[in-house]
Amino acid sequence: MKNIYTLLLIAFCLIIPVRLRAQTPEQINRVDSLMQAAHQLGIFNGNVLVTKKDKVVYSAAIGYADGSKTKMLNLDLKFDIGSIAKEFNGVSVMILQEQGKLKLDEHLSKYLPELPAWADSIQVAQLLNYTSGLPASAANTDEGLKDELMKLKYLSYLPGKSYIYSYSNVYLQRRIIEKVSGKKYNDFVMQYILKPCKMVNTVMDLPTTSPGMAIAFNKSFINEPYRQDISGWPRLTIADLQLFFTAINHYQLISKASVKQLSINFANGESSLGNAVFEDNELVWHQHQGSNYNYEALITCDLKEDISVILMTNNQSFKVNPLTTAIMAILKGRPYLMPKKSLYLDLREQVLADFDKGIAFYREAKEKKSLQYDFSFEIGELVSTGKFLMRRNRNDDAIRIFELGMLLDLKNTDYSVACQLTAEAYVQKGSRDMALLYYRKAVKKDPGNKIAAAFLEQWQIK
Repeated sequence: MKNIYTLLLIAFCLIIPVRLRAQTPEQINRVDSLMQAAHQLGIFNGNVLVTKKDKVVYSAAIGYADGSKTKMLNLDLKFDIGSIAKEFNGVSVMILQEQGKLKLDEHLSKYLPELPAWADSIQVAQLLNYTSGLPASAANTDEGLKDELMKLKYLSYLPGKSYIYSYSNVYLQRRIIEKVSGKKYNDFVMQYILKPCKMVNTVMDLPTTSPGMAIAFNKSFINEPYRQDISGWPRLTIADLQLFFTAINHYQLISKASVKQLSINFANGESSLGNAVFEDNELVWHQHQGSNYNYEALITCDLKEDISVILMTNNQSFKVNPLTTAIMAILKGRPYLMPKKSLYLDLREQVLADFDKGIAFYREAKEKKSLQYDFSFEIGELVSTGKFLMRRNRNDDAIRIFELGMLLDLKNTDYSVACQLTAEAYVQKGSRDMALLYYRKAVKKDPGNKIAAAFLEQWQIK
């Protein structure tokens, strides 16, 4: 097996030296070879759609529809798209603003007066880019989120001063949409997004076990239970997702000014559109990744080149981004590399089961398996592992992972992020003094780390 892997790796990891003319059959064959090889190497199982000037130049369903390996994927199957779904509520908020029914600079208390006093200080706009000060939430039901918010006494920081990627922001956006429009959130999305975009194969909150769904499974080919009961999730085909993004990118659902508003982010945080870039008052780049319980999707739109790539998988391997980069390179006639396996995907399971054995696995992989695992952004793999542990309240282990990453030869910005996350883990532990120490380290290493700086300012630390 090792020899087979090595041969495949040599065949597909070589930099392709030939510069190709745009959109040639040879390029499309290269894209197909790339994706088929990725499936054989175990780093992609899903659907692919590539467009040039909004016309499909490549589409494929590659791999299995569930963990049984008895059913194959097809392009008509629906997927969960995780955080990408948050664009739907962002667009809905802007539709209501354009209708004159709400204003982004007004406070939550105007629309949801039943909320505690902190709602008087949060503007609607601050929900859109996660600068509301609302803390991260562990709730996985609407009622759980509502209960957390009603019991919340204090925000994590003054609104607008820093960034926390908290689902509470999305939950409140959806409740505002319902209050202002007088419609259930899903009905509003159907009327103002799905129907105008002709997304006839999209169903809101369709159970993931329903016929017509691709069923998510893990690396052991065991179907993944969907352990979330929060409402407002579109389940859609890859073609419908393309229709949605085409409408946003061409200002068909909301105006250019509204798209630009949704693209605003804080420091290195996400906007409502993920990562969206305007140049000379035009949208030139739009990329958003989302994942949920072994579903993962990535939409990438290079509007300068009129190229878009969508990857949707029901077997998360954390390789949709490098695969998209390779596809883009092929279509632009540039060299590319075949991605390797994600270190994070295996490391997180190892450290979760036994931290010390997990670290031993990491050291062995680094020493002996560099052909198999991707170490090109090693600190990113370790940071992702630490954040995974933090989400499971394994803060001591997360801190050890972050500190291990700090031993690498890092850029100042990467070192600063590792310090910032260490501080956040100490915050979750209730260790304020240690959190302050690492927030200071983060700012000293990178004065441009606005998230760390904002927390120091919030705590009035000079």
